Amino acid sequence: MSNIAQPLMPIGGVTNRQILATVSASCLGWALDLFDLFVLLYVAPVIGKLFFPSTHAMLSLAAVYASFAVTLLMRPIGSALFGSYADRHGRKGAMMVAVIGVGVATALFGTLPTVAQVGVLAPILFLLLRLVQGIFVGGVVASTHTIGTESVPPAWRGAVSGLIGGGGAGAGALLASLVYLLASSVFPGQAFEDWGWRCMFFTGIISSILGLFVFSSLEESPMWKKLKSEAAPGIARPKVEAPLATLFSSKWRGVLFVNLLLTIGGGSGYYLTSGYLPSYLKLVNHAPNATAGVILALSSVGVIVAAVLAGHLSEIIGRKRAFIYIGLVRLVLFPVLFLTMAQAQSVEAIAAYAVALSMLGTAGFAPTLIFLNERFPTAIRASGTGLSWNIGFAIGGMMPTFVSLTAHTASDLPMTLAIFTTAISVILLIGAFVIPETKGQLDRAV
Repeated sequence: MSNIAQPLMPIGGVTNRQILATVSASCLGWALDLFDLFVLLYVAPVIGKLFFPSTHAMLSLAAVYASFAVTLLMRPIGSALFGSYADRHGRKGAMMVAVIGVGVATALFGTLPTVAQVGVLAPILFLLLRLVQGIFVGGVVASTHTIGTESVPPAWRGAVSGLIGGGGAGAGALLASLVYLLASSVFPGQAFEDWGWRCMFFTGIISSILGLFVFSSLEESPMWKKLKSEAAPGIARPKVEAPLATLFSSKWRGVLFVNLLLTIGGGSGYYLTSGYLPSYLKLVNHAPNATAGVILALSSVGVIVAAVLAGHLSEIIGRKRAFIYIGLVRLVLFPVLFLTMAQAQSVEAIAAYAVALSMLGTAGFAPTLIFLNERFPTAIRASGTGLSWNIGFAIGGMMPTFVSLTAHTASDLPMTLAIFTTAISVILLIGAFVIPETKGQLDRAV
């Protein structure tokens, strides 16, 4: 099942300006979608009380994270739909529709009635809208996670992988942190539970407008255009079936399964660090909203830096060795950082641990985007990358729910997170040892 590296072919006709625009748009598209998702995580305790009330605070929180996992579970469906479209008709159109769809769905959350207003109908509407949002998020992955790396020179593919996948996530979380700080300032105390959380969701419409403005002038992927031009009448090319049919054929099923070890391990690490930190800061460190917002903003900056560095590391030493080294570091430091952070007293120390956890959680999946792109040829790349990423991250996204259910009280969270992060680091390492080296294989067409 190993892939044989093909000679690198130059991507002709692409200017530096087009490369910069494409990478920026890919990063922005993923940032806007992660912004929409992180808005929920930042207001999780409030949403728990309003939509999933319980006498047990951890059960309410678990319900909110379960609703977050519902979105992730729909992402494979979105990646199948939008990925197939992107492989057949181009990355640009799929990206535009998906990003706008996520923004509109996010804004609609701000209009939902609560349990106090309509009873059990409130959580039902909330979950239904999460399902819709998940389909669009899956579509964003299938398009943004291919068009960016397909447009840059080989030497920068690792760094761009980190910039889009991890850096885009960090930028989205940073935007959500700033909105959280602003909303907490404008709506202090009880006012935040009345209107502040709604206004945070309303900002999702901004991402739709911005996405429409930016992506309308975006150039299509040069590799996809090259594939289509070579498929013109009179030019002999191997026949390619429908992308999804090809992906689930005997030739590619094994590849998809092995990929999931990395995406589950990387995705779980991300959601248990950057994804769980908003709740951890509030429940374990008892940080006020304003303090938590600043810490989360700093952590988001750290995420961007770590993502680019880890991605570029894979360009220097190879994808396989990068995953192995990062996995070993995570295995040792994750439990130490979570347990030590719980004992920290000063804001500076708490912030340092939070930043370190966020950077380490992101480094584990930063090279994943380019690795997945190199695992699949251009003809099925959007579908293959989208499904591998979204299935793995959907499973990883369920980990915060399991942590919340396992931890009976907030004081149990540090040890529970230490155990969970150790386990998922082992999964990442298993994947890292069994995958082949893929560096240099992005230029395969079919």
